[in-house]
Amino acid sequence: MFKGVLRKMLTSNGSPIRYFLTFENDFLEINQCIGRKLNIKKTGEICINCYERLNIFRQGFCKSCFFNSPNSGEWIIRPELSTAHLGVEDRDLEYEKKIQLVPHIVYLSLSSHLKVGVTRKEQLITRWIDQGAKSAISILDLPNRYMAGIAEQELKKVFSDKTNWRKMLQNDVENVDWKIVKDMAFNNISNDLKPYFIKENNVTELLFPVDKHPKKVSSLNLSKSSYQGVLTGVKGQYLIFEDDTVFNVRGNEGTEVFISID
Repeated sequence: MFKGVLRKMLTSNGSPIRYFLTFENDFLEINQCIGRKLNIKKTGEICINCYERLNIFRQGFCKSCFFNSPNSGEWIIRPELSTAHLGVEDRDLEYEKKIQLVPHIVYLSLSSHLKVGVTRKEQLITRWIDQGAKSAISILDLPNRYMAGIAEQELKKVFSDKTNWRKMLQNDVENVDWKIVKDMAFNNISNDLKPYFIKENNVTELLFPVDKHPKKVSSLNLSKSSYQGVLTGVKGQYLIFEDDTVFNVRGNEGTEVFISID
């Protein structure tokens, strides 16, 4: 039996990827639960930033932390709004320098369809795993988050920046010719960014621990009821169950749960 506050699952890349739910004094390796019945019950809400027992507003934060914590600044979702390279503070300049002024990768990933995205270089594989990407490739290697955000804006004119999570979970994905799409990316960035283009066509393939993909996706809302079901896989940040119910762990950060395994 496990009790604690949900946070984004930790992962370790492999064949297949390994997933872990971590709690304050314990952890649960999710791969070992595949084929077994999980009982999940919501017992409360705790902010993942201030750790107070408060209602979750968004992204695991209470309302106050969401609007004040540097961990939830708008530049996190919209990297082109980063200002640390100018020495301009949003909420906490020292924190923003640590996150923004490090190498960033602009990439193309294939989860439900081809999409463009940005992430810190040090967490590239983790980002692809969290998105449920079947495969992915790096496009640009840039020195800071602002430049990566500008490059993403240029490429959004050609590629989507959203994932269809239902299709991702159903594994409804078409293959692409990576050389063609990478050439397309190169032809659609400004000359100022072309020196940062990655010439190598190194495609990363990812294997998720899924025994059965859902046919009709039904999203679990723990606020309405507890749930029990047989786990058939994990993909992205979703638990997949035998009855086609899926549970977005990251989307429920800050939810205090009780989990038992039969």
